[in-house]
Amino acid sequence: MKKILVTGAAGFIGAHLARKLIAGGAEVVGVDNVNDYYDPQLKRDRMAALAEGPGFTHVNLELADRKAMENLFQKYNFDAVVNLAAQAGVRYSLINPHSYVDTNIVGFVNILEGCRHSGVKHLVYASSSSVYGANTKMPFSVHDNVDHPVSLYAASKKANELMAHTYSHLFNLPTTGLRFFTVYGPWGRPDMALFLFTRAILENRPIDVFNNGKMERDFTYIDDIVEGVCRVVQRVPESASAWNGDAPDPATSYCPYRVYNIGNNNKEKLLRYIEVLEDCLGRKAEKNFLPMQPGDVPATYANVDDLVADFKYKPSTTLEYGIGKFVDWYKDYYK
Repeated sequence: MKKILVTGAAGFIGAHLARKLIAGGAEVVGVDNVNDYYDPQLKRDRMAALAEGPGFTHVNLELADRKAMENLFQKYNFDAVVNLAAQAGVRYSLINPHSYVDTNIVGFVNILEGCRHSGVKHLVYASSSSVYGANTKMPFSVHDNVDHPVSLYAASKKANELMAHTYSHLFNLPTTGLRFFTVYGPWGRPDMALFLFTRAILENRPIDVFNNGKMERDFTYIDDIVEGVCRVVQRVPESASAWNGDAPDPATSYCPYRVYNIGNNNKEKLLRYIEVLEDCLGRKAEKNFLPMQPGDVPATYANVDDLVADFKYKPSTTLEYGIGKFVDWYKDYYK
């Protein structure tokens, strides 16, 4: 897998992934429209860091632009595709639902079609822990049913998994979906809790803590996510010989299709997350406790047994290390 398309290359995960792939000798084409969902300057700065070395080409286009996507796949003969471009955010899906359809559904069809018609060997795509929705059995397993999403964002990610399976079935396209769990770290997204909390605390403003602080998340450091993705890209999924339609396993199939969780396999209380941040900043946060927001879930917790079994890999970065790295980056970036 030497020539790899990374969509969302100016994004948080995309920029980190592109950098690691390039360091490993891959030629990366990064697609990103650098939109204004959050500060475009942050995205441009991530891209600038990539452009400093060889092996990276930026293409600015919309995933929903069918013709542009057709031309992209015709121009480059990709070995693999990693789709990280998406309209992200659970809460924003309550405000602007159409953007989730345009990027996460229409854009994903264009990616599937591009892979189908150009002989791509492996499509890896970002799903989300949000697909577990109303599930309460912990830790969340890829072998459990996930048919009760509680946000349009989650529904769009579940739709991606279904669409990928269809193309694996119809066209024998190998696809792997990765359900990421609350990713954080340097160059993170400004709409995520760690970024919002850090900025507010340093500006002596209160932080909003939802569900009155009774939230739990499987916080996963960016380097652990990227290491997992890199391992997955290089291993093309095969059909599961033991798959049985009388008792269908959602994580595998009779066709080349797989789904994995990538999480820290460790459920942490949000208030503990804030305590570690306070220690790193040397300041206490003023907390504004609020009720649960629509579309949110009280807890996430990843079962990563399949990731360990198939890739001999398990994320393990501690909150103290990961949050410390983010705070160092934040202070340096914003001076």
